[in-house]
Amino acid sequence: MSVEVDVLLQEAKESIEAAQNYRSELQQRLHGLNQARKQVRGSSGQAREALRRHFAELQAAATRLLTERLTTLLAEVDVIEADSVKPLDDCQSLIEHGVGQADELLREGEAALRCGLGEKEDKLGSFTKKAMHIQLDSLPEVPALVDVPCVSAQLDDSLLGLLRDRVSRHGAVSSHPPVQIEELQERPGSILVRWCKVDEDFAAADYRLQHRRSGSGGSQYEDAYIGRDSEFLVLHLDPHTDYLFRVCARGEGRTEWSPWSIPQTGYTTLAPHEWCPGTEGYILSSRRNIALRNDSSQSRCPILYSNAPTYFCGQTLTFKISAAGHMDRRDSLGVCVDSEKGAQSLQRDQAVCISTNGAVFVNGKEMTNQLPAITMGSAVTFDMEVVNLFPISNNNLSEGGNFKLRVTIGSGNREVVFDWLVDQAVDCLFFGCSFVHSGWKVLVF
Repeated sequence: MSVEVDVLLQEAKESIEAAQNYRSELQQRLHGLNQARKQVRGSSGQAREALRRHFAELQAAATRLLTERLTTLLAEVDVIEADSVKPLDDCQSLIEHGVGQADELLREGEAALRCGLGEKEDKLGSFTKKAMHIQLDSLPEVPALVDVPCVSAQLDDSLLGLLRDRVSRHGAVSSHPPVQIEELQERPGSILVRWCKVDEDFAAADYRLQHRRSGSGGSQYEDAYIGRDSEFLVLHLDPHTDYLFRVCARGEGRTEWSPWSIPQTGYTTLAPHEWCPGTEGYILSSRRNIALRNDSSQSRCPILYSNAPTYFCGQTLTFKISAAGHMDRRDSLGVCVDSEKGAQSLQRDQAVCISTNGAVFVNGKEMTNQLPAITMGSAVTFDMEVVNLFPISNNNLSEGGNFKLRVTIGSGNREVVFDWLVDQAVDCLFFGCSFVHSGWKVLVF
């Protein structure tokens, strides 16, 4: 085969590969367009359904309220009418009775005038006596029209105007939520969720973050956070499990929440931090991320280690104090290379820690820098990054060597930064705590 044919064949293969890549890219873009169209149509359908349902509920509620109000007003008219007509009916009965008596008296008087002379005297006497008994000069009083109720309905036409004004401003349709999830960052047994405003004109007073398991039809979104911060660490998540996250906001002076952001899927591959079970003097929660020192020992300060070396450099390790006991200078919270069983405190070699009085220890030696004392509600954070003190070749990496870790410990509004020299190359570390007195309760994440 000639060189020209080889060149042409190579060019043809390259063109075919380029065409395949081009087609693949176009297909991915078509898939993206279909997803975008699905989101527009799907969200539009949901918005229509939400609007129809909401306004149908409003119409039913408004009709019910108006009917109830009409019934109440008609009942008031009925009561006024009944109370006002009763004395008029009584007066009418009295007058009709008097008219009947007068008719009867007239008939007797006319009969007395027509009778013969023999009985005229008796009948005229009887008639006169009866006329005196009836008291023909006594008439019942009939109330004047101004004293009789004249029922009317007072209807304020401004209600319709107010209703029209409120209805014209009720509800809104937006094409983009004012906030969106910006980043999902995996942490041990948790995910750090960050969000941001995408509508600069929206003044947010509070944010609301929700999450649920992905793919489980019966699972409902649960509130994870409500507040002013724009990030939150969602704890107690199972590793290698997809979770859906969404966020919304509430404007300044408003009670209603904005539309939800587009749900984002996140997961963590990192096992959650756990305390080691079975350590004497400590009780653990069901998830083993909370430890309670449940007895005191003046003679020793037992260490509770993590169940495994799950802290990796580059992460943030946090101890949250939810209950506090009496302080002792031997108390400690920190990180160590190994889980040495015989040690009485983390204030030892190959460990860095902070005591409850705020003293910082590196390989058992106390630093001059000191942090605020640890109390209930305190959060202590450890951040580390590797800094090689001496160049370490691949040959002696497994054999160990001098490693320097840059450590940042934060407590309250202060932090200390220092270099920690360890005698071996480590990529994961244990964490631990030790308390002399009971009452200390620590959450780790």
